[in-house]
Amino acid sequence: MDEIKGKDRVILALEKDLGVQAGHTQKLLLQKEALDEQLVQVKEAERYHSSPKRELPAGVGDISELMGSPEQHLDERDVRRFQLKIAELNAVIRKLEDRNTLLADERNELLKRSRETESQLKPLVEKNKRMSKKNDDMLQCIQRMEEKIKNLSRENVELKEKLSAQPALKRHTSLNDLSSTREEQEIEFLRLQVKEQQHVIDDLTVVMFMTGIHIERLLRSKKQRRKSLKPPKRHVVETFFGFDEESVDSETSSVTSYNTDKTDRTPATPEEDLEDSTPKEEAELRFCQLTREYQALQRAYALLQEQVGGTLDAEREARTREQLQADLLRCQAKIEDLEKALIEKGQDSKWVEEKQLLIRTNQELREKIYRMEQEEHQLKNEMQDAKDQNELLEFRVLELEERERRSPAFNLHITTFPENNGSALQLFCHQEGIKDVNISELMKKLDILGDNGNLRNEEQVAIIQAGTVLSLCEKWLKQIEGTEAALTQKMLDLENEKDLFSKQKGYLEEELDYRKQALDQAYMKIQELEATLYNALQQDPGRRASESLTEAQREDLRAAVEKVRRQILRQSREFDSQILHERMELLQQAQQVI
Repeated sequence: MDEIKGKDRVILALEKDLGVQAGHTQKLLLQKEALDEQLVQVKEAERYHSSPKRELPAGVGDISELMGSPEQHLDERDVRRFQLKIAELNAVIRKLEDRNTLLADERNELLKRSRETESQLKPLVEKNKRMSKKNDDMLQCIQRMEEKIKNLSRENVELKEKLSAQPALKRHTSLNDLSSTREEQEIEFLRLQVKEQQHVIDDLTVVMFMTGIHIERLLRSKKQRRKSLKPPKRHVVETFFGFDEESVDSETSSVTSYNTDKTDRTPATPEEDLEDSTPKEEAELRFCQLTREYQALQRAYALLQEQVGGTLDAEREARTREQLQADLLRCQAKIEDLEKALIEKGQDSKWVEEKQLLIRTNQELREKIYRMEQEEHQLKNEMQDAKDQNELLEFRVLELEERERRSPAFNLHITTFPENNGSALQLFCHQEGIKDVNISELMKKLDILGDNGNLRNEEQVAIIQAGTVLSLCEKWLKQIEGTEAALTQKMLDLENEKDLFSKQKGYLEEELDYRKQALDQAYMKIQELEATLYNALQQDPGRRASESLTEAQREDLRAAVEKVRRQILRQSREFDSQILHERMELLQQAQQVI
């Protein structure tokens, strides 16, 4: 773009020079016309001067008046001098016309070359834009990485303060003191994290350094190309008559040199035209190397983002690196001092590993105890529900017993009536000991007497009413028999329900006792595990390696805990299924009763 702008400025300067030269040419033409007119007037004056009879024209009279007297007329020398001057002016005009033609040709050639250069520079401009965009992306990535390094340095300072605030390691001989071992694990983890972050910071620093070197090389090559593409300045010397001989010769020589350069130069690629110092292969190698470094930088940034998270800043990279190195050295010295102190106290790396193993075992046992406590709590809730249900059943049984005690005893015996003697009133009379009365014959006799006309009206009415009462009594006795049968069936159902509730109460009591036994066994197992853990932790540190639990004992302990857990889960599932089955039976029985 700078080269194109420079060529535009050169073209404008040439156009300006052409305009100035055209003005001088016009001026010289006007002077030539004026001299021609004067020469014609002088010739006419001489011709009329040699023949006085003729009258002079108006113009000649004016010239004669200007000259003053006939003695002041121009002589032949003046005429020759004017002719020489006119010839000189004609030569200058021809020279200027040639100069104008050359400048026009040069302008056209420069325009053509400018268009060719623009077409050749177009891919380079696009490539430069892409490289500038990639460069901006890399600078932003470097800034983010430096911000990341800044955050890492701040975290490292916090870790250093945390490590300096940690108290000296000491032996733990009780179950409550083991809570501080988590802090030791955190210290180990933080130390490893600091080392990893330091390695990542070193890698990113090397990548940023290499990227900066390549960026400087690219900027330097761009500056060199811009310097090589600057157009040469043309010096034009202007005289009274236009351009002198030296300027014309210099311009013609520049044009010829340009033509010779143009003929000598063969058509080539834009890289060969503009990058004479850097060949095409070297540029491609640099571009490939920059691409690889950019990809490596992206991978390093992704790795750093996965490990820490956050953004980077590019302002304090060197100072933060030095500070991180100093902090890392101090942390390493502190860790070495702590390790020496541990070795002096007899706590070597093997004991530390065994202690970590015991810590993990303790954590697993705590988790198992917590799960057993949850199961115990669940069993307690189920046992409380069973107790509540048992109380409800006991209350129901007492209510049924009280109802049975208050209600009279039903000793009714339902007998079927024979078809020949199927009257309920007749059966009732037989039960009362009146066997000589036949209800059917009595009803027939009452009907006959009611139809007898010898009786009085009152007697007939009484007989009819007696028959009606007897029929109503028979219907009422039948209703009483149906009610008695229903009450008897209900009593039988209540007795069956009472027996069922009694059985269910027995089942629930047995289930409650069984769950109490399972809960007691779980308590005993938990106490045994706690005692085993406490005994393992209370052992002497010097004999801990020999007297600690072996792998077989640990496996047995894990198997026992797993067996207890599975047994409790199986029992709880069996109890749940049994309770669900019993409740379904109760629901079905209640639906049948309803």
